[in-house]
Amino acid sequence: MKTTLMSALVIFAMVHYASVAFTFPIVSTKPALTLSTIDVPAAVKATVAKLYPGAKGVKWEKEDGNYEAGFTHNGKELSLVIDATGNLIETETTIAVSALPASVRAYVAKHHAGKKIKEAAEIVDAKGKKTYEAEVGGKDLIFDEKGRFIK
Repeated sequence: MKTTLMSALVIFAMVHYASVAFTFPIVSTKPALTLSTIDVPAAVKATVAKLYPGAKGVKWEKEDGNYEAGFTHNGKELSLVIDATGNLIETETTIAVSALPASVRAYVAKHHAGKKIKEAAEIVDAKGKKTYEAEVGGKDLIFDEKGRFIK
């Protein structure tokens, strides 16, 4: 009887621990906060207006203290990351998968066999440094200007 009771307690403890472990994520990730135009600092909105006059339908998000403006310009999907004082950090432009450097596509074929590139983008930072992003299997892979894998 004592052994049965101890076994039952051990099983109960393991089940309880497992339910708690799977209920709370081990890694915390902060999702981007969607904002209305009213919540965006004037300096940030001014940067978008200066760089892309007449931009309409801008969708705002705040992530890691920066503001992200998403919109379509001349048929291309753009995403600008701007700090709270209005400084442009980077511009991300959605591109066709075929527009990625051949070395990016070759890397994905070799290291992620059987998976396809879902989305592709060209990213240019404030200093003009270009990188490429390829979404594969729900993860963003980053490549340098020549298509060499970074992370």
